[in-house]
Amino acid sequence: MTDPNPIPFWFLRHGETDWNARMLSQGQVDIPLNPVGLAQAGRAAEALVGRGIRTIHSSTLGRARVTAEVVAARLNLPITFDEGLVECGFGVQEGKEMSDWFDDWVAGRATPEGAEPFADLRARAVAAINRATARPGPVLVVAHGALWRAFRQAAGLPANIRTPNALPLWVEPPEGEGGWRLTPAELGA
Repeated sequence: MTDPNPIPFWFLRHGETDWNARMLSQGQVDIPLNPVGLAQAGRAAEALVGRGIRTIHSSTLGRARVTAEVVAARLNLPITFDEGLVECGFGVQEGKEMSDWFDDWVAGRATPEGAEPFADLRARAVAAINRATARPGPVLVVAHGALWRAFRQAAGLPANIRTPNALPLWVEPPEGEGGWRLTPAELGA
């Protein structure tokens, strides 16, 4: 397994969708942002002003793409779209409630029929984020919750932590004996 590039970057999970609000697993079903998600994207964009971001990389799925477009418009930057940042497929679990199957999948104990194994997602997430962080930085990566869990695991952090929608995270590589550090940006009202 390839390790994450030891380069700091910004990570932003897409804004809220109706399925997020209902705790349904989206996977690769292209559910759009709801009005709350659009407002979240706008707040995230404001929080990222003045952070020196030079490059934006985004998933091609609509909920991440639109979130990235809102930020890019505010920061006056282009977006590079990367299929490697797309959320994993959850197979037969797409559209169903998040439950014990998800914990078992993250732990590598079971993979739903038709779903991408978590280990495969982890390798894909690291490769995509490494492509992004190889570009002029600081880089902003706009993607998805399960993909972020996979990166967290590869970075030696607890994997099965729900990341809030549209909360920018400053991600710093280890220094000395410490591990990766995640610092959320302050969001305005």
